[in-house]
Amino acid sequence: MKYLIQRVLYAILALFVVVTVTFLFMHAIPGGPFQREKALPEAVKKNIEARYKLDQPLHLQYLDYLSHLSKGDLGPSYKYRGQTVNDIIRERFPVSVELGSAAILIALLLGIPAGILAALYQNKFPDHLVMFFSTIGVAMPSFVIGTLLMYYLSYRWGLLPSSMWGSPKHVIMPAIALAGLPMAFIARLTRSSMLEVLGQDYMKTAVAKGLSRLRILWVHGIKNAIIPVVTYLGPLVAQVLTGSFIVENIFAVPGLGKHFVISIYNRDYTVILGVTIFYCVLLICANLLVDLFYPLLDPRIQLGVRKEQT
Repeated sequence: MKYLIQRVLYAILALFVVVTVTFLFMHAIPGGPFQREKALPEAVKKNIEARYKLDQPLHLQYLDYLSHLSKGDLGPSYKYRGQTVNDIIRERFPVSVELGSAAILIALLLGIPAGILAALYQNKFPDHLVMFFSTIGVAMPSFVIGTLLMYYLSYRWGLLPSSMWGSPKHVIMPAIALAGLPMAFIARLTRSSMLEVLGQDYMKTAVAKGLSRLRILWVHGIKNAIIPVVTYLGPLVAQVLTGSFIVENIFAVPGLGKHFVISIYNRDYTVILGVTIFYCVLLICANLLVDLFYPLLDPRIQLGVRKEQT
């Protein structure tokens, strides 16, 4: 309980720093949410700024935002009339969750077995094959993977729809493009961790006892080898579930990532702040869940003392 309370306090402090820095940086950038190519009449501009309290001193705007934030109100969008930031996140986030969940599932189902296979056949053909493709996955940007998938699977062969959203077929290509880097990284991480585990004394003892290779891997090897992967899942889940603006733009996916980029172009301060805060909270919660999951994989790991033991 003491550990959880400590983590919550740290989370509140981190969130406060993120809100403050983001708020100050946005207002330091030249321009504003109501700046257009065709300038608005001065009277109209003053009325709009007064409506959203943008005519007040910066410290008063900041305190007003913190007051609304403490109630869970992320404010109105400056560019989308009648919509609040809460509405935008509520509408767009489920799309990013659907896409991100598919990408994470692909990355785990392919990355972990590939890493284990490479470790078991170190310096042999399976190992070289896995490392070759994982290097390509790390080096190749998601927009390149997405473009290649769209060209071959959609344009050349007509197997999948090229863009938009609404059916399981629309999820496949953007999910694969989004899973490319995480899958490659997980494969390399699993291989490295599995090689370390295979060299431990308890693994050699299990072999000496005559246990089957499959049992040794399942009972003693995999659980310990995937601990670094679980650590990586914390920031990965937060990053992928909030959407990738590159992939979402390529495939015209109406997710949160794409909307976040549009809000930056539009100088929509409240949307930028709201999505940043949402991402921060998601990241903190994901990392906390990962820490709570550690003892299930290895009972030797205790909450609050894990760092001191390593």
